[in-house]
Amino acid sequence: MPSTTRAPFRAAVRRAVGRSVAPRSATAPRSAAPRSTATRVLLALVTGAVALLGVLATAGPAGAHAALTGSDPAKGSVVRGAPEQVTLDFSEGVAMSDGAIRVLDPRGQRVDTRKVRDTGTAGKVQRAVSLKPGLGKGTYTVAWQAVSADSHPVSGAFTFSVGKPSKTSATVPQQDKDAGGGTVGALYGVGRYAAYAGFVLLIGGAAFVLVCSPRAASSRAVQRLTVTGWTTLAASTLALLLLRGPYTGSGRFADVLDLGALKDAVATKPGAALVSRLLLLAAAALFVSVLFGAYARRGGEETAQEQTAQAEQGETAGGDAAQGQAAQEEAARQRRDLRYGLSVGGTVVAAGLAATWAMAEHASTGIQAGVAMPVDVLHLLAVALWLGGLAALFCLLRWGPAPTGTTVRRFSRLAFTCVTVLAATGLYQSWRQVGSWSALTGTSYGQLLIVKVLLVGVLVSVGWFSRRWTTRLTESPAAASVQGAAVPGRRSPESVTVRTSARSAPEARAGQEAGTTDPVRAAQLARQRAAADAARERQEREADPQRSGLRRSVLTEAAVAVVLLAVTTALTGTEPGRTEEQVRAAADAARSAPGGPVDVKVPFDTGGPDGKGTAELEIDPGSSGDNNLELRTTGPSGKPVEAPEVKIAFTLPAKDLGPLSVPLKPVEREKGHWKATGLQLPMAGKWKVAITVRTSDIDQVTKTTTATIG
Repeated sequence: MPSTTRAPFRAAVRRAVGRSVAPRSATAPRSAAPRSTATRVLLALVTGAVALLGVLATAGPAGAHAALTGSDPAKGSVVRGAPEQVTLDFSEGVAMSDGAIRVLDPRGQRVDTRKVRDTGTAGKVQRAVSLKPGLGKGTYTVAWQAVSADSHPVSGAFTFSVGKPSKTSATVPQQDKDAGGGTVGALYGVGRYAAYAGFVLLIGGAAFVLVCSPRAASSRAVQRLTVTGWTTLAASTLALLLLRGPYTGSGRFADVLDLGALKDAVATKPGAALVSRLLLLAAAALFVSVLFGAYARRGGEETAQEQTAQAEQGETAGGDAAQGQAAQEEAARQRRDLRYGLSVGGTVVAAGLAATWAMAEHASTGIQAGVAMPVDVLHLLAVALWLGGLAALFCLLRWGPAPTGTTVRRFSRLAFTCVTVLAATGLYQSWRQVGSWSALTGTSYGQLLIVKVLLVGVLVSVGWFSRRWTTRLTESPAAASVQGAAVPGRRSPESVTVRTSARSAPEARAGQEAGTTDPVRAAQLARQRAAADAARERQEREADPQRSGLRRSVLTEAAVAVVLLAVTTALTGTEPGRTEEQVRAAADAARSAPGGPVDVKVPFDTGGPDGKGTAELEIDPGSSGDNNLELRTTGPSGKPVEAPEVKIAFTLPAKDLGPLSVPLKPVEREKGHWKATGLQLPMAGKWKVAITVRTSDIDQVTKTTTATIG
């Protein structure tokens, strides 16, 4: 950054973070009661917002967005043969590295090839991993971990069985549980809230100066507000970038300074968005230095030139007056050009900062992402202009210079425009993320959205009262006299301090003549006099009932806005209602789908030689419709038993169906093994299965059992 631009920025920072060294005079009047009441209200609402944010931050990674909607083999299913691969279907885009899908056999040994492939087509999000050949029967565990397209870590596990279920000793690695939760998850949530708050203060404070009150550029309170927003946004963005690696990976705070994890995080879309935000904040620093440096000084120069021109017009005529008028017009032109350049540059920087959220969170995934991202940028800018401008207006009302009626009316029109934009963009985003009335009331996202809408309604209601106070402030004669503190020719309370210090110099000399020769004591007396004058002016300003009422209503709006930001941060960390309903539908479909082949074992004893054994029947897939059957007869020793004849019949007593006989054919060169294809079971239910086994001409028995067909 050039030295000519660093100096004004450093000066703005010093003014923003600096405190007045002047001690409070014992005789300086104070409005302690109103300040105490306002502070208690604001503190209560801020505490509530922090508590809400803490609860949501410590809730762990349950608020992830991408969700598993299906798999092959399906969760809990039983397949006849070993699959060649495992595929996972997701509700939205995910990032998966090699090894992110693990398949463990019943002994806990890994049987996948570690290479994760993207097998999605036609907009379907699907990932697959191949399995090693020669897998045996038993229950297999699938554990997976990914990062959703909106930057949140997701993980899960399920089982499927080959042939038949078995006991398994496989355990899911601990990192799946820790990702996105614990201390790192809580700090990440706090950082996201701080980033939103800093963005609102930075953009809103700067826009208030350019759009509503150019003279506010010289207000230390507004400077402090805007620079605090820049500092908060920069610090929180850097913290989020460092936390990104452990947040999506190990979940351990000790990995914050892991350069390898930082490198991996920067290579992802959310990491790139954070890096882009830091670069844009460097440009924003230059913008702030010019806004509160050259632009603020030109405002003071313009006032001085107006006074000089008026004096010269009263004393001289002809060429001198014309030259003064020309100089005044040139200064006004330069100020307009500077304001135009700041407006264009500030708009570009603000839109770029907003885009760093839009490209990495909700708007970048799901349906109509190309439309949703610009809409999200407009939504964020409208929030920042409204709430940040509200904070800047409160600073002027509380610490001065007192805003004029024109300033308040300009902000009122700006706020109305922002609310209109918020209503339109919010309605679209709600439809896109919720999708149905049931999701609005039956999901966490929908319920938080209702809370947000109610808070916005409260803000609009309080804003209506602020507009009433604005009207009274404009129409009140008393207000006009108080507004004189902000009209041309008057100085802000900060300027009053300098002026009274100058006036106090004779008094200091008088004190020296009276025996007070200490210059430090003389300067202290001058500062006390200046503080008393500033407090007196503030008391006069606060005595105006219209301006005091406007200040209270603006404070209430700012306090509600703090809670609103907390709810908004919670929404960005909650699974959208549309996705949650998709997951529920997939889970219901999985429960209603057939769980795999139905196995039936029936012991029998025909009473003759070698007449004891077990008939094992497998019905595949075990659902209504077309099925295949396999029957095996084995003796007590487990060896196949030859039977001259076997018969099977199905009956559904609940529907009075059957018996349905099944023609079985023996398998060549396999003793005690029969098959049947094309068995039609017309409906699901608990079927009665009758198995008849004949081991000799006279030894025969029929055994009955039940089989549940899905």
